[in-house]
Amino acid sequence: MIMPPRKSAETKTLDTTGAKIGEPVPKAIIDTNTASVGVPRQAASDLHEDLSALRKQIDALQQRVATAARSAKGNADDAMRQTQAAVKRHPVSTLVAVAAVCGAFALILAGRRAEPPRRYLYRSALDELRDLYDSVRDRL
Repeated sequence: MIMPPRKSAETKTLDTTGAKIGEPVPKAIIDTNTASVGVPRQAASDLHEDLSALRKQIDALQQRVATAARSAKGNADDAMRQTQAAVKRHPVSTLVAVAAVCGAFALILAGRRAEPPRRYLYRSALDELRDLYDSVRDRL
């Protein structure tokens, strides 16, 4: 009979010679073509060039957002003017449309109030499960 090895009561010390918190983690890249392992050398980059490229991208994005905001504001203004013109030309039709929308909302709200609250449905389902559990327990 083979016995498992006994656990030792000795504690191991923490290895402090390894990587420290916050240090970059090296990545091993295996190149199957050249059978080499390691991180390929990165080309030296100029931080000033990178920052200037990022600033240009941010400026371009700001211009796009400003253009889109102006376009949306112009479309909203056009829609407001068209709505005002439609109300001035057809006041009775506008009142009928508003009344229909209000009636639809009222019917939706009335339908929700007619339903019993969910907590009562949940409570009755819970009671039924308890009764079923009790009946099964009594049979055993």
